[in-house]
Amino acid sequence: MKIKFTKMQACGNDYVYINAISQKLSKLDELARFVSDRHFAIGSDGMVLICPSEKGDFRMRMFNPDGTEGEMCGNALRSMSKYVYEHNLTDKTNLTIETLGGMQKVKLFVENGQVVNIEANIGEPRLSTKVIPVNTNLDEFVEQEVEVLDKIFKISALSWGNPHCVIFVDDVANFDVHKYGNAIEHKTDLFPNKTNVTFAQVINRKYIKMREWERGTGETIGCGTGCCTAAVFSVITGRCDREVTVEQIGGNLEVNWDEATNTVFMKGPSHTVFESEIEVPFLS
Repeated sequence: MKIKFTKMQACGNDYVYINAISQKLSKLDELARFVSDRHFAIGSDGMVLICPSEKGDFRMRMFNPDGTEGEMCGNALRSMSKYVYEHNLTDKTNLTIETLGGMQKVKLFVENGQVVNIEANIGEPRLSTKVIPVNTNLDEFVEQEVEVLDKIFKISALSWGNPHCVIFVDDVANFDVHKYGNAIEHKTDLFPNKTNVTFAQVINRKYIKMREWERGTGETIGCGTGCCTAAVFSVITGRCDREVTVEQIGGNLEVNWDEATNTVFMKGPSHTVFESEIEVPFLS
């Protein structure tokens, strides 16, 4: 069976986007592993399905390269919103997208029929350890000392519908993200559902550099919810203001934690890389 797809990237966070409204798909975990393979197929940080929704304008299903389904991805959310507009699935510039992590609101900035920027309102940061979840007696998990391999880190955790934690470091460019990110992701005695891990370096009160270890993926060069996690805990710990620029390897995102509504906005571009179709040998 051949499937049509679009390869898109937002800050280098690249996914394979598939219209699941017009195409009937099955074996989704296997399909995600197949299309994400950078040697034998398309290659990506995962697969995103554009689906119909009874609750919003569309439903986003996001799968990691290992075949597991993720609850939410900020960069994928922004790219999918660009996709549905530019593929004439909607003429709305204010969208409500259903995800496993909840309902998400997105605003599109359009010039000459093309989406040039996307702002996602990903809601309030969920700090409750029962929601994240974290195995602890604490109500919130902010800069708690945790032993990981040969180091003790101060770790802070929250949820955007998917679990995230952040560690502030002095030199993020030279930090061993693979070694410690992998260890923290799989530290299931603390994070029973595993976790995404953000390593952040505060440059000044309005600028943060970060690198991300994504659950089920490994290091990616962009992660929208990781940027928002770094921004939120930079505010909570007094390191930054509420409006910050977050530099990822793949580009910058503007993040604003609005004090009046307690909601977090991320804003940045997304780009279509190419569109094509691929033969999937195990689908018929």
